Amino acid sequence: MPKQKTGEIRIGIGGWTYEPWRGTFYPNGLAQKRELEYAGGKLTSIEVNGTYYGSQKPESFAKWRDETPDGFVFALKGPRFATNRRVLSEAGSSVERFLTSGVTELKDKLGPINWQFMPTKKFDPDDFEGFLKLLPASHEGRALRHAVEVRHDSFKSPDFIALAREYGVAVIAAADADYTQIADVTAPFVYARIMGTVEKEKLGYPAKALDAWVERARLWAAGDTPKDLGTVGKTAEKKPRDVFLYVISGFKEKNPAAAMSMIERLRLREARTA
Repeated sequence: MPKQKTGEIRIGIGGWTYEPWRGTFYPNGLAQKRELEYAGGKLTSIEVNGTYYGSQKPESFAKWRDETPDGFVFALKGPRFATNRRVLSEAGSSVERFLTSGVTELKDKLGPINWQFMPTKKFDPDDFEGFLKLLPASHEGRALRHAVEVRHDSFKSPDFIALAREYGVAVIAAADADYTQIADVTAPFVYARIMGTVEKEKLGYPAKALDAWVERARLWAAGDTPKDLGTVGKTAEKKPRDVFLYVISGFKEKNPAAAMSMIERLRLREARTA
């Protein structure tokens, strides 16, 4: 029997510049200019937070591309100037400015874009659809994948899920935190951000929790929806999907260890089922 097709699973962390990682994640004496290169060899993706606060130069995106291995992918956070506004449909110039800042210099390493909203932003169907209409399917000949991270309970609505599916935009599953959790699958890919690492655990999470997240990622990649995460809309069509899973916030010093442990657990699991 042929092996069932599944999507790619990429696991990583937020950013790569963090002083407490020097000597814990990064070897002592490693030059700071080589930290991305090192992280790229240990992880399969990184979410870039700096693009949320300000624009980057095309040369920076090209440099990141060149310093990471084939198959590595960057998720980018869309600029706050696009999402932190009262009328979302007026964000067109901010969206365009971001997309023309050089993001396509990442080429095949351009992953999904996380449009993150403030916890005070409530779901208004017309307002939110106005924003989704501003997100192009491609730019400069390269397909774009958009995701939204909403943090107000008013988004726990079947209408919101239906709207996200209509536009092919992923709803980010924010887990292990106090933020609103919505794990409905709404796009051809899945984007999850887990925020529960703690200092007392050597790998940030207990082994059981790491195993659970690996299994959820495998289910998503195979086209299923984990039954232990909260959903609010109709079940998504079953089909393989790429998965992007990031260990964010929590006890940040342990995030690389958690991500690397999940990558190894996934590798061993796949080796057993090959």
